Amino acid sequence: MGSRTTIRDVAEWAGVSNATVSNVINDKGKVSESTRKDVLEAIEALNYRPNASAQRKLQSRGPKSIGLVVKEIHNPYFADVIVGAQEKAQEEGYSIVLSSSEGQRDAEGQIVDLLVEKDVDGIIINPLLDRDADLSHLFNLKRRNIPFVLLEEVHGLKSNLVDVDNVKASQEVTNYLVDLGHKDIVHFAGPEHSMHSDERVEGFRQAFFKTGQMYSENYVVRAGGAHMEDGYRTGVEYFKDRPASERPTAVACYNDLVAIGLLRALRELDIDVPGEVSVTGFDNIETCDYAPVPLTSMGVPTQKMGGKAMEVLIRQVEASDSDGPEVVNLEAEMTVRASTASAEETVSA
Repeated sequence: MGSRTTIRDVAEWAGVSNATVSNVINDKGKVSESTRKDVLEAIEALNYRPNASAQRKLQSRGPKSIGLVVKEIHNPYFADVIVGAQEKAQEEGYSIVLSSSEGQRDAEGQIVDLLVEKDVDGIIINPLLDRDADLSHLFNLKRRNIPFVLLEEVHGLKSNLVDVDNVKASQEVTNYLVDLGHKDIVHFAGPEHSMHSDERVEGFRQAFFKTGQMYSENYVVRAGGAHMEDGYRTGVEYFKDRPASERPTAVACYNDLVAIGLLRALRELDIDVPGEVSVTGFDNIETCDYAPVPLTSMGVPTQKMGGKAMEVLIRQVEASDSDGPEVVNLEAEMTVRASTASAEETVSA
C-alpha cells in the first residue's frame, strides 16, 4: 500500500479509532500497551509513514470535531438536542459539524460519508428509519471502528445509544388516561419501521394488559408520520364520519406534532377537547404550551439527551479501549395541561 496508506487504513487494521492511531503516533493520550502494540504492528505491516506535513498536521491539529446528524433541523425536538450537544462539546473543547438529512433517505448516508472524509473524531446520528431506508453507512461506521452514538435504536446494530425508555414512558401515558377513567383509548402511531414508534405502541399495549383493560389491534391507528399534517389528516379521516357513540374518549399520540395536528382536526370537526376527547402528546416541546388547547405530554429531556450523547461519544473517542457499546436510558416525565380530563367530565360534557 506504501505511501497511499492512511491513518484510517491503520485504524481499521488495528481495530481502533483514528484518534487512537493519532495518539500513538504523537505519543499522547491514554493508550494501553496492548493497543499501542496493535497500532505499531499495523503501521509496520501497512508500511505507513506519515510525511512531514501530515505529522505537523497531527501534532498541531485544530479544534477537535464531532459530526451531528439530525432528521430535521427545524423540528423543535432536534433543536433542543443540538443545544445540549453543543454545550457539552464546547465544554470539552470540541466543535460541532451540524447536518440535517431533512427526511431524505439518501442524504443521511452521503452526509455520514462526507463527515468521515472530513476526519471528524466521531458522529452522533438520529437515523432516518423507514421501509426503504439504506442503513449500510451505519454498519460501515461500526466495521471501520469510527466512534458513533445513535439517538434511536437500529435493529441488528449493536452501538452506543442514548434515548428514553419509550415502552415505559408510553405505558405511563396510557396508565394516566386509564386512571382518569378512560376505557375507550386509541393510539395514533408514528412512522412505520421507527423503533420509537414500535416501542410506544408496545407501551400502549402493555398498559392495557397490566391494567386488565380489553385490548384490540384496532386501538392502534397508523398516522404514518411524525408531523402535524399527519395528525391532522389522520384525525379528519378517523373522526369525520364516526358517530359520537363510537368515538374514543382519549387519544394518545406518537408525538406532540401529531397531537397538535389532531387538535386542529378536532376543532374543525367541532369535537371539544377535553370535553369530548382527551389528547396526549409525547416529547413536551415548547409548542405544547401554545397549542389550540395546551397539550398534556410525556416529556423527553432532549437537551440532556444531546449532552449525554456527546459525553458518551467523547468518552469513546478519547479511550484507547472500549468495553463495548454504552446504552443510556434517560427518564421521561409527564406534564399535565388542559387537553386531558377525567372520563366522567367527558361523559357529562
